[in-house]
Parts: sequence; C-alpha cells; structure tokens
Amino acid sequence: MRAAVAVVLPWLDGGDKPERTPLAAAVRLSLRTLEQDAPGHTVEVRVPPFAAIQCIEGPRHTRGTPPNVIETDPKTWLELATGRVGWGEAVADGRVSASGSRADLSGLLPLLRF
Repeated sequence: MRAAVAVVLPWLDGGDKPERTPLAAAVRLSLRTLEQDAPGHTVEVRVPPFAAIQCIEGPRHTRGTPPNVIETDPKTWLELATGRVGWGEAVADGRVSASGSRADLSGLLPLLRF
C-alpha cells in the first residue's frame, strides 16, 4: 500500500490529479488495509467510484443499506489515510458523510504517515 499511496502524494500536496489507475490502486489498497486492521461487517466505508469495504467488529449487516455508513471522495479518503486531515475536521467540513453510531474511524486513522 505504501508505494501505491506514495504515487498520489503530490496530488494530496496540491499538485495535479493522478491518472485513474494509480488513484484507484491507492484508494483500494488503503481501504484493504483498513479492512485488515479493523475486520468486521458493522461499518461500510465507501469511496466512489473506486471501492467499498465493510469493517469494524459488531453486529453483522447482510441486506439493504447498512446502519453505519461512511462515504467520502478519493482525495479526502487518502488525506485521512495519510494523516493530512483529521477525522473530526473532515466530518465537520462535510467532506465525510458518517451515519450510524459506529461510523467513526478516528481511532483507526491515519493508516500510514509520510
């Protein structure tokens, strides 16, 4: 994951947006890392158009819209994953939509720091 995210760091620091393939790889691999760090099926994390995962232990969700959903755009997700923006700040700014009592990743982020 570290190498994939390193490719998009210039964009996170104000540079040009990367091409779709490396951006998708960075998002997918970082989400997969979150999934491994916090296994479970209680919270669905969506980063359209690239990926969605379920994570965090607790009641398993199997049908319909999950009760705990987090959704954000790729840039915000990668900023969260790398510690360039904090969870509370991103939620307060409306860059992250988090619904449900367990939809809080503040204790799991950042996934890595550069």
